[in-house]
Amino acid sequence: MTAGPTDAGAAPLLEARGVTVEFLTRAGHAARALDGVDLSVQPGEVLALVGESGSGKTTLARTLMGLQRPTRGQVLLEGRPLDYSARGLRSYRRRVQMVLQDAAGALNPRQNVYESVAEGIRLHGRAKSDDQGRSEAELVAAAMSDAGLRPPEKLFLRFPHELSGGQKQRVLIAGALALRPELLLADEPVSSLDASIRGEILALLLKLRQELGMGVVVVTHDLGLAWNIADRIAVMYLGRVVECGTTEEVLIAPRHPYTKALLSVVPEIEGLEPVVLTGEIPDPTRIPAGCRFHPRCPALADGTAERADVAGACRTEPLEVLPGTGEHRTACHLDRVMSSTPR
Repeated sequence: MTAGPTDAGAAPLLEARGVTVEFLTRAGHAARALDGVDLSVQPGEVLALVGESGSGKTTLARTLMGLQRPTRGQVLLEGRPLDYSARGLRSYRRRVQMVLQDAAGALNPRQNVYESVAEGIRLHGRAKSDDQGRSEAELVAAAMSDAGLRPPEKLFLRFPHELSGGQKQRVLIAGALALRPELLLADEPVSSLDASIRGEILALLLKLRQELGMGVVVVTHDLGLAWNIADRIAVMYLGRVVECGTTEEVLIAPRHPYTKALLSVVPEIEGLEPVVLTGEIPDPTRIPAGCRFHPRCPALADGTAERADVAGACRTEPLEVLPGTGEHRTACHLDRVMSSTPR
């Protein structure tokens, strides 16, 4: 677990306020991929978004990047709502960059490494505004060096098919770093890499955070990765954050049954009885009444919720949206009864 240069009292760098994203199905039904999400990222903080496939993690990252416009709610950078005009998005993406999950698919096979990294520099005219007067080639070389591609000149003319998986991922990171963003959104940045390369990429992200003061939002299903890199964790389920807090709070003292179930099947964690969740995340066009996790909740299955006299509420009473900042919080009727945390 990392200890980042965050300040709980500082103004957030990036915020999501009540963000809802709906998609219409072919049958005309509204599927809520995100449902009233509140989230904040502090300058220099590493925040991990965790959860199963279909929980809304990637949709949230794309929305924070401005690639997906919210149906309702707002994304704010330093308190200012995101401007979705072409000019507004261009200015925004000078400060917020994203590293996509599939490096092989994200890189243009017809562009060599130099062209891939230089693309953002040219689009945003960074060579003309560099405070050190560096040329485009010097900026490309610096970004590649920062991403661990050394010596950069030897890789300038290589094409994606000539690179290893780790090198492709580093090229994507270099392309993002070339703009010196204040926030980097990384969608499953190491999921397709070997274990040794995974460690190198994670160490690189932490090094860049330390040296550049860059905030990082990491999308992952891997709680072990979150433990190694994140300052704070937001656990997502069916379009909402169901537990959030510092990494230590969420992973050492989890309070939501969903978080506990996810942790129980992490191989590195010993002493926990594995909890196998039945079924899959529900259809987002038919979100269950009450707690959206209740159809799969182990606490209902084993009678814990019944004994705590909250089973009825679990099935029928909706839960409030968790605030984006603050203390360790959960969206859970059982935790509300069992915990003394103020609601």
